[in-house]
Amino acid sequence: MRYALLICTDESAAVGAGERARRAAALDAFTERMSTCGTMLAGEQLHGTETAAAVRCWDGGDVMITEGPFAQTREQVTGLFIVECQDLTEAIQFATTVPAAWYATVEVRPVRQA
Repeated sequence: MRYALLICTDESAAVGAGERARRAAALDAFTERMSTCGTMLAGEQLHGTETAAAVRCWDGGDVMITEGPFAQTREQVTGLFIVECQDLTEAIQFATTVPAAWYATVEVRPVRQA
């Protein structure tokens, strides 16, 4: 079954250059490991929420577009991985190895099959 590992971080948190480099190196190693074992199907980092647009449509055809994120929360979705796992337990185990789990939240959600 496929699972989405949603990386939720506080974009406004101050992160020094050394910590940024440590996180980048850990992410590179994680991505390599996940790709090698065939678990990771896709992974993407998102631009900041200041580049987002929220779109809402109503049945009558009205459309509202708002710049920036729709939800005002402490953490924002900043990236995601799609992984293939046997079950939720295995997906959670992989989520614990995502470097962002050290300083952020990794939300694990099953992907609906089309």
